[in-house]
Amino acid sequence: MAKRQVFYSFQYIPDNWRVSQVRNIGHVEDNKPVSDNKWEEVKQKGDQEIQKWIDENLKNRSCTVILVGENTAKRKWIDYEIEKSWNDGKGVLGIHIHNLKNSIGVQSNKGANPFEHFTLDNGKKKLSSVVKCYNPPYAISTNVYNYIKENIEIWIEEAITIRNNY
Repeated sequence: MAKRQVFYSFQYIPDNWRVSQVRNIGHVEDNKPVSDNKWEEVKQKGDQEIQKWIDENLKNRSCTVILVGENTAKRKWIDYEIEKSWNDGKGVLGIHIHNLKNSIGVQSNKGANPFEHFTLDNGKKKLSSVVKCYNPPYAISTNVYNYIKENIEIWIEEAITIRNNY
């Protein structure tokens, strides 16, 4: 299976450590994470620059993977990335990462499905009924990691197929 160019969407703090684990799996084409300093620089320039940065980084991506932490749902820029990705015809999926340990070995609470409050077909259908949000069925961090590693390529291909057929 060919490696895909993927955009990862997530809440930087507190999930960056969990996210780095998923991003380092290596099954999808590597895209370098923005550094703390660069992200702070972009944020300080305001909403227009943040939107410009997101738009630029979504270019040439075939799928957006929302890495769902405890407080990911309904965040302004994550919502923007979901909406823009879907409207641009990209595959979209979510993966709950709450059971991956952070840098000090702590897991978090499961967050809400970030697709639940979006609608399709003039409000007749929830995006969450079309876009999948996977919750690895394990409590041990290494098992969660392995489950994501074994399935992420399949999930990405499925998300692209779902979007192409919608």
